[in-house]
Amino acid sequence: MADYKHSVSLEVSKCKGCTTCLKRCPTEAIRIRDGHAVINSDRCIDCGECIKMCAYKAKKAVHDSLSCIGNYKYTVALPAPSLYGQFDHMDNIGYIIRGLKDLGFDDVFEVACAAELVSAYTRLYIKRSDVKKPVISSACPTISRMISMNYPFLIDNVLPILPPVDIAAYLAHEKAKADHPELSDEEIGIVFISPCPAKVSYVKNDFAGERNYITDVVSVRDVYFALLDVMKDREDEPLENTESGMIGIGWATTGGESTAIFNERYLAADGIENCIRVLDQIDNEDITSLDFVELNACDGGCVGGAMTVANPYIAQARLQALKRYLPVSPNRPASEWIPDQYFNERGIEYTPATLLSEDRKVARQMMQEIEAIKASLPQIDCGSCGAPTCMAFAEDIVRGEANVDDCTVIMKMLFHQYLEERKEKSVLEKIASDPILNLKKENAE
Repeated sequence: MADYKHSVSLEVSKCKGCTTCLKRCPTEAIRIRDGHAVINSDRCIDCGECIKMCAYKAKKAVHDSLSCIGNYKYTVALPAPSLYGQFDHMDNIGYIIRGLKDLGFDDVFEVACAAELVSAYTRLYIKRSDVKKPVISSACPTISRMISMNYPFLIDNVLPILPPVDIAAYLAHEKAKADHPELSDEEIGIVFISPCPAKVSYVKNDFAGERNYITDVVSVRDVYFALLDVMKDREDEPLENTESGMIGIGWATTGGESTAIFNERYLAADGIENCIRVLDQIDNEDITSLDFVELNACDGGCVGGAMTVANPYIAQARLQALKRYLPVSPNRPASEWIPDQYFNERGIEYTPATLLSEDRKVARQMMQEIEAIKASLPQIDCGSCGAPTCMAFAEDIVRGEANVDDCTVIMKMLFHQYLEERKEKSVLEKIASDPILNLKKENAE
């Protein structure tokens, strides 16, 4: 995990050490050290919560520049369906597709088209008798990474079919090679327009293995502002045709993927805290009657990603309007079997980030120390020590990353105790040094 490529970064000079991100990080990956935040790369899942919550803009998403278009002889844009919900007064996706070509892309392959194929393949997959239920969507990289770190017994529940972006990249690459056989693989750029940093990390860490055809990942935000400039001057000119339908566009918002499987035994949740709660319930077997679970770490779904522009719920309403006149699903599989190249060859592996020690005996002893230290702490989870909870602080102490003195509550109590002791001592010293009091004391005796 040491070489994991993260897409969430910290600009220390802007950080005030305010503890807002400390409280909101779902994996307790952030600590406050020396007056600023520090991100533990082993725990970070690139969900982007710290980016959204930081009032000082000290956290940012790392992604490729839109100038990457010039690095290839032939470039294909892969717009996520969430891009379409960023524009106000947009009644036709064709404006956006034409605008992408005006930006310099040679072709556009909509990720929404691949999403409709994945929906069809998912319907086939969950009907199999050998499948572990409930099947958990693999579309959100944040959820997949969370499962790999904290839920080893749910790994087999994750849908093994590649996410739509990978299938879109594969189909776009095949189309580019067919249309331009003179081009080599290195001369073809497949550029994904991503709404969130987790998808950037997914691509950069090559989770699709040999089936990763994406060369660059740019942000929806950057593309949105670039499109505003090129789209406003061509409002009356002919549009490009969209090849996606209601199902594919629906993947941008919570519930879009679930409703597309045509099965009522599903659950769709968004927001990282809600998703963790659902995973806990599935892991504890409190939820057993479902066939499919769709979890989106961002509020509202992908439209709520940290690299988008519009309010996620406004974007959701815009997408509803765009879907109104589209066909249900113009992209359907050619047969009733799932092609081998659409399965994820790597899968998910259990990689715990909170492992205390490889030696179980040592780990057990460390856990006992953590519990003992926690019991002596105030239990108010104030965060003033630089850790999000007293439990996390106790773990930091045992790991040698913090000292008990860092707890300001305990230090305040000790300080007041010291003052009380000094006060009592001062009174006794005053009595001992007062001749009148001493004389009265001698007469009394």
